[in-house]
Amino acid sequence: MPIRRTLRVVRRYWRAAVRWGMRVSAPGRRAWRRSLHLRVITLTLVASSALVGGFGWFIADRSTNILLDRAEDEVKSRMQNKVDYAYRQLTVHRQESDPQLRATISNTVARLVDGDSAENGGAIVALRADGFPDVPTLKPRASTTVDTTDLITPELVRDVSGRSMVAYQIRTATIGDQQTKYLVYGSPVPTSFGHIELYYLVPLTTEDRAADQIRTTVLITGFALVILLGAVAGLVTRMVVTPVRIAARTAQRLSAGLLDQRMKVAGEDDLALLAASFNQMAANLQRQIVRLEEMSRLQRRFTSDVSHELRTPLTTVRMAADLIFAERDEFDPAVARSAELLQAELDRFESLLTDLLEISRFDAGFAALDAEHTDLVPVVERVAERLASLAERVGVTIDLRLPETPVIAEVDPRRVERVLRNLVGNAVEHGEGKPVEVTLATDEAAVAVTVRDHGVGLKPGEERLVFNRFWRADPSRARQTGGTGLGLSISVEDARLHGGWLEAWGEPGGGAQFRLTLPVRAGDRLVAAPLPLIPRDRAIDEEIPVLAALPAGPARVALPAAPDNDSGTADPTTPDDGDSGGSSIDQPAEVRR
Repeated sequence: MPIRRTLRVVRRYWRAAVRWGMRVSAPGRRAWRRSLHLRVITLTLVASSALVGGFGWFIADRSTNILLDRAEDEVKSRMQNKVDYAYRQLTVHRQESDPQLRATISNTVARLVDGDSAENGGAIVALRADGFPDVPTLKPRASTTVDTTDLITPELVRDVSGRSMVAYQIRTATIGDQQTKYLVYGSPVPTSFGHIELYYLVPLTTEDRAADQIRTTVLITGFALVILLGAVAGLVTRMVVTPVRIAARTAQRLSAGLLDQRMKVAGEDDLALLAASFNQMAANLQRQIVRLEEMSRLQRRFTSDVSHELRTPLTTVRMAADLIFAERDEFDPAVARSAELLQAELDRFESLLTDLLEISRFDAGFAALDAEHTDLVPVVERVAERLASLAERVGVTIDLRLPETPVIAEVDPRRVERVLRNLVGNAVEHGEGKPVEVTLATDEAAVAVTVRDHGVGLKPGEERLVFNRFWRADPSRARQTGGTGLGLSISVEDARLHGGWLEAWGEPGGGAQFRLTLPVRAGDRLVAAPLPLIPRDRAIDEEIPVLAALPAGPARVALPAAPDNDSGTADPTTPDDGDSGGSSIDQPAEVRR
């Protein structure tokens, strides 16, 4: 238990440290993502630091090796001269017990040191006779009182005395109050009575000082070079990035509708060519947009004018048709049937004109929202009552799942009722005689209505087409209501006018579900919907959580019905299919038929 508790504490502190690090580094990471200038300068500094550091280390190391090799060659040459001199001095003695041998050794050491003092940073000369440890005359002699134990190591002695070979080492020892690096050479000196070892210890103070100066020079030069490369990279990047930023700002202004914005063209280089090409593209786009706007304006005006102008002849034809329809019983059966067909088509024609006028108002931007606080429960009930005769004729029952308490929202009741009438009417017509479920739910910010049928459903991709004008899934299918093909298009516009969403889901043979989501308060931005888009029964069959985001599924789409950003495009944060809110279909509900 204590170990487990300790691990939990460690994990908690680790997560806290990671979160703190993420918060602290957030500005830097944001600047790194957004600034090409910063990335280029940083990468240039890192790369140049690595390259300059590598070359600097190579140069410093190579220079140190050259100085050391030169010192070794010089010491080796001197060592050979000293060995020859010691050989000449010591070969006059035939035996190691010669009483004059000690004085000769002392004089030889004094002569070989050339007057240098180890205490003043000079060389050290030492004669040793480890092969004759019992002869007092041949005790080690050195040119200084400095302890050479750390300088003349047993390994060096073994190579020189035991193997009779010339060997050297680089050792560091404390002489006086400072540490000094020595190049220690050892060589055997042949005599008449055996070998004596001669050790020559040369300080590398001059070489170390020169190597330090070289390293310092390389370091300062490398640092200055890195800074210079960073400055050059910054200047060059700025020359390239600045026109790109200007182009981005100009493009943003163009996207905002300022079609007269252009870039300044200076020079004849590639950036000037980019600016000229951008300006040409902007001019072409402006011409095309102006032309399309004019065509769209003319088209909207034509539609509106035609719709208005057709009102008068339609009224006359309607009066005549009503008279003929009222007297159809007195006509021949064929003529009576023609009168009935004429009346039905006139009804459809009148609905089409009404829808065209409504669409033209949306296209012209003249549609206005007459919002008021409305209880949506009676609105849903009224829609169901008006479509009850159609549902009874096709053998469909309409199940209402409504909260027992009022659902108050700031909406335009006429437009909401029109949307629900279109959705329920389509569900009844495509329900294949199976029940249609209408569910209403709300939370603190949004209210949602779903209309579910169990009919033919939608094929993959058709959920993107169902809101298009005059689109039909099956053109050969007989209609019961004589729709105009503009109902769902007008419904989408009504939802957008409220700042809400109208979304569709469906799968072949599994039916379809439409969800209308509106803000409780007019002008609020929607974040989530109280009801899921995918029906609960289909989500369970597909093992998909109903109250979770559903990025995949058969024939479903989330169509945001209101632009939420400045650019006029739909906000990417459209509702999740499993939006969870304060209310859902699990609330107490009254089920009516």
